[in-house]
Amino acid sequence: MSWWRHAVIYQVYVWSFADSDGDGIGDLAGVRSRLPYLRDLGVDAIWLNPFYPSPQADNGYDVADYRDVDPRFGTLADADALLREAHELGLRIIIDLVPNHTSSDHPWFQEALTAAPGSPERGRYLFRDGRGDEPPNNWMSNFGGRAWTRVPDGQWYLHLFAPEQPDLDWTTTDVREEFHAILRFWLDRGVDGFRIDVAHGLAKDPSLRDVATAGEDRHPHWDVDEVHDVYRGWRRVMDSYPGDRVFVGEIWVQTVERLALYLRPDELHTAFNFAFLTAPFEAAALREAVDSSMRALGQVGAPPTWVLSNHDVVRHVTRYGGGALGLRRARAAALLMLALPGSVYVYQGEELGLPEVEDLPDDVRRDPVFQRTGGAEPGRDGCRVPLPWSEATPSLGFGPGAATWLPQPPGWNALTVERQAADPTSMLNLYRAALAHRRTLPSAALTWLPAGETVLAFRRGPGFLCIVNVGDDDVPLPEEARSASLMLHSDPAATGEVLPGGSTAWYADSDRDRGLAG
Repeated sequence: MSWWRHAVIYQVYVWSFADSDGDGIGDLAGVRSRLPYLRDLGVDAIWLNPFYPSPQADNGYDVADYRDVDPRFGTLADADALLREAHELGLRIIIDLVPNHTSSDHPWFQEALTAAPGSPERGRYLFRDGRGDEPPNNWMSNFGGRAWTRVPDGQWYLHLFAPEQPDLDWTTTDVREEFHAILRFWLDRGVDGFRIDVAHGLAKDPSLRDVATAGEDRHPHWDVDEVHDVYRGWRRVMDSYPGDRVFVGEIWVQTVERLALYLRPDELHTAFNFAFLTAPFEAAALREAVDSSMRALGQVGAPPTWVLSNHDVVRHVTRYGGGALGLRRARAAALLMLALPGSVYVYQGEELGLPEVEDLPDDVRRDPVFQRTGGAEPGRDGCRVPLPWSEATPSLGFGPGAATWLPQPPGWNALTVERQAADPTSMLNLYRAALAHRRTLPSAALTWLPAGETVLAFRRGPGFLCIVNVGDDDVPLPEEARSASLMLHSDPAATGEVLPGGSTAWYADSDRDRGLAG
């Protein structure tokens, strides 16, 4: 079975993971220094957010050169060393690829600005004439404001995100051939896969029609069918290389059935499961997210993926209520996620139970969402605060000095890796134990068991049971669990024949005669 069908992949947000040189910004050398930590945590692979040369208008998602490393993060030699050392430790490396747009500093866009309307240089991007003094249509930026910026000769260019991120025109041969060459550049260096940013956004309706206010089944710039031809071409490139490499798409679509279209055998391998991430901490909603995902993806032979947090959303400790309640639910959700068949993504710091930092001063926030909405939207900086490793330095071990590009909350000294490693009941040790046990779980499919309205209970083959109580009150254990051996519990104080509210338990069941195997 391909490794990516069941892997645990750890997301490293390079800015905030580990700083080797004391400038307050994480870097590739910092990542290298923490590879043993990731190996010991028990993950199979690392996904790195963008480390390419960039003006950093969107923390690296505005790429100026797809074949190099930003000096803030190191050098191309550092990237090669990271690949080599990770592979020596048995860890695979997935890198971020940003194909919907480049930086406005990219040489192509600079050429387009000096070229004439209708020129091949402008044809690589979406330059259009306006409607008088108005932009070509009513499209809005995901970061606030309209999605068009006017240049001095009167034309407008499209940017579905910040103005510093002009959208590429994927109908042009130049663009398609360039990204095939970029894929080959990194595959030749040994990367094990690519995470594709905004994978659902590359194709646009050729008419560039307005977004309707109501009654529209299909959107003119998200999930347009022509995008699939792009990924068929990419898959042919990847399949020409040896080894078991993977594409994973960031694909926000309306239904899991639309998601499955991206994962047909000649397109991408996997995609993030946002239905699971966005589900409330309720039994019916979580079960529906699991069932619909496995049903739709199973029809195209793709594995489901499970994720609770990432660099673009509020950390789930906070989403689940914050404080002791949010932490309790986050522990339970972690064991639910890690018990499911398929692959898992862990966002850096969730294994420490880090909450969202909601009180960052306005003057330190970098997210263009905050800037372009005039502070009406807080943006995503709160989930990107540098990690606390130890109390060895004023930056809690993030770097050799006091500098951190975003300030760490005072209370995070109690959440450091160092402290949690010494506490057998910590979130970190729960993740370590769960990841170790996960390697021993049966590969069988999931079979739901009868349970109360606040309980999720399922078996994966004879030998493993998972019981989740999403309610606030204790519930009696299902009969199947009472005769099984407790493997792991999210509530370290749990005992007896009840399952405490907001907790998950794993059981080893050696009784193979129940007829309940999936």
